[in-house]
Amino acid sequence: QVHLVESGGGLVQAGGSLKLSCAASGHTVSVFAMGWFRQAPGKEREIVAAVSWSGGITDYADSVIGRFTISREKAKYTMYLQMNSLSPEDTAVYYCAASTEPLIATLPDEYHYWGQGTQVTVSS
Repeated sequence: QVHLVESGGGLVQAGGSLKLSCAASGHTVSVFAMGWFRQAPGKEREIVAAVSWSGGITDYADSVIGRFTISREKAKYTMYLQMNSLSPEDTAVYYCAASTEPLIATLPDEYHYWGQGTQVTVSS
């Protein structure tokens, strides 16, 4: 079993920045691809960004390209999401997810472990 804990969420004004962190523990040897998802009230959970095991391959939702950056520290089994130029449309609960997929995963069904989520609220 893999345990994921997110941190770094909060309230920020439009145009501001936040950095989310996700720490993995437990049977981390089974974790390869990781990603960030978000879910706003009344909407489905959507991929925000994904990163491969090496960190060399990344993928982003169109809506965050140029504003968000995903990264990871393999040695610490930690993943980050730097979010800049935030807008009220980014308001959601952000979830960290881990997959046993060998390269990169962008669909929720490809992920096997999920964190509890951290709230990000962007005020206008």
